[in-house]
Amino acid sequence: MARLPAPAGALPADVVGLRAALLAWFDGGGRALAFRVRREPDPWAVLVSEVMAQQTQVTRVDAKWRVFMDRFRTPADLAAAPLGDVIRAWSGLGYNRRAVDLQRAARAIVESGGAVPADVPSLQALPGVGPYTARAVAAIAFGRAVGAVDVNVRRVLGRLTTGESAPVPARVLQTAADALVDPSRPGDWTHALMDLGATVCRPGRPACGACPIRAWCALPGPARVAAPPPALEPARPIGPRRAVPFAATSRWLRGRIVERLCSEPPGTGVAFHGPLGLHPPEAVSAALASLVADGLVELDGLGAARLAGERA
Repeated sequence: MARLPAPAGALPADVVGLRAALLAWFDGGGRALAFRVRREPDPWAVLVSEVMAQQTQVTRVDAKWRVFMDRFRTPADLAAAPLGDVIRAWSGLGYNRRAVDLQRAARAIVESGGAVPADVPSLQALPGVGPYTARAVAAIAFGRAVGAVDVNVRRVLGRLTTGESAPVPARVLQTAADALVDPSRPGDWTHALMDLGATVCRPGRPACGACPIRAWCALPGPARVAAPPPALEPARPIGPRRAVPFAATSRWLRGRIVERLCSEPPGTGVAFHGPLGLHPPEAVSAALASLVADGLVELDGLGAARLAGERA
């Protein structure tokens, strides 16, 4: 079967077969996730799930999405909630700034009439919504034939078109993604590509033998990816760089501060004067200042911290 040409060109005649093969595979074994609603998806629920899934594993999103949607069933519910309540409901997903942006998006939606916008430009104009999230919501919630390109989809399409022999420019890759969408099932197509990249077309060891679209792929074979040739001599380190433990990062520190505040009753101030984990007091102060700047935390006159919107 012919391989796909460069994505900027016309679609091959057998793209219909590619679509059918991938969707049949998805129908038989797609990941069962709570936020995947097959019939009449709620655009607000889809938007929430896609924002949650930014930089977060879908298995963590699955359970959290249920609880969040029970609390904030509509954009109006989220828009009217105290920010501290939103942050508490978000706790555990990481990258808490997304909760602030999602509430800002909800308020923008309410101000515009209460309906989640259906087109990509209007979606992308919402706070915290980038090109991928806008296209995913447009495809899944509104049936628009647009391709959502996340890291998994980028890898799948790159292998399909070039076999990883050369990087594919983002604009060209987006053209391919848009052209390959199944126009009759754009939402399922979006989920199917994501699942393929997450479970079969993996970064280091793709399971090419289990791939439903292997016949269309330009990747030479799993051996080229899974088992690179051994070096003739042990590789020498280029410099003194060492991996930084997660517990030593500012992201870890910010997360622990927010977790601590979420564990306290609403409005309770917490003083962070000493070290926290591997971080000295001055690093804790800097993390608090960054959380304040991001709108997640407030400080009172004595330096006690509270979640934003929970000032006593």
